[in-house]
Amino acid sequence: MEVQNEVVGFGGGENKAGLNVVSLLLFAGVAALLSAVVLLLPLVAEARLAALVVCLLAGALAGMSARMANQWERAVILRLGRYQGLKGPGIFWMWPFVDRVTMWLDSRVRATGFAAEKTLTADTVPVNVDAVLFWTVNDAEKAALRVEDYREAVAWAAQTALRDIIGKTDLARMLVGRESIDVALQELIDTRTHDWGISVISVEIRDVVIPPALEDAMSRQAQAEREKLARVILADAEVEIAHRFLIAAGQYESNQIALQLRSMNLLYEGMKEKTTLMVVPSGLAESMNTGTYAGLASLMRPGGIGGVS
Repeated sequence: MEVQNEVVGFGGGENKAGLNVVSLLLFAGVAALLSAVVLLLPLVAEARLAALVVCLLAGALAGMSARMANQWERAVILRLGRYQGLKGPGIFWMWPFVDRVTMWLDSRVRATGFAAEKTLTADTVPVNVDAVLFWTVNDAEKAALRVEDYREAVAWAAQTALRDIIGKTDLARMLVGRESIDVALQELIDTRTHDWGISVISVEIRDVVIPPALEDAMSRQAQAEREKLARVILADAEVEIAHRFLIAAGQYESNQIALQLRSMNLLYEGMKEKTTLMVVPSGLAESMNTGTYAGLASLMRPGGIGGVS
């Protein structure tokens, strides 16, 4: 497993020289000034040449003593191997060959991508998870002195924390409860990196990939659940319809006129349909003499023949 490269760079890099136009101006100014003084002195040619060389060296030392850091950078200074402090932003001064810039720290928010492949969840399902970590250096001294490579350490800490969280989480919760997992993952990583001067801002899970066979099974399960729900809704509708029919039957039983009116309405609705065949129950036809009505209705249609059974 290889940790993915950082998305955000370091704007100049940790090993940059830090020399700039100010260093060039100092070198040129000091060397020119000293050289002008040497030229005014009454020296022999050999001594004058040696003095000019010394002037150039003095100008080089003056140029090396001035460094410049960008607004988001801090320079870690060691003096004879001991930590001296942080310099920047802007122009700062240091003793050549005595002070040394060992690291340039970037104080901006960084994004680091990391992943966990074929990691078993709490219910023993292998998953591939991709996530991104947003973090920043809040204590440059700790980041420089307490860990060898804080960038790599943060990436590995994030990856191991992701594996721990996956191993304690069920697949269903991982698929639907990413927000809570993001918060738990952020707290775990921040606990591990706090002593390094690193502050974790947020963690976001980008993708969770499950095995294709399991994905198909989950799809079939979801389809079966939807079909089950549809059948339950249809059964509930049938129960409601039967209950309404029972109430209507009680009304018609106590009021025969209402039953005949309803029967005639049903016959009328059937007569409106564009069909040449009409089926009426014989008992209903005898009770309300609907056979005559049906025959007349069929004869009224061009070329129609009504059928009553």
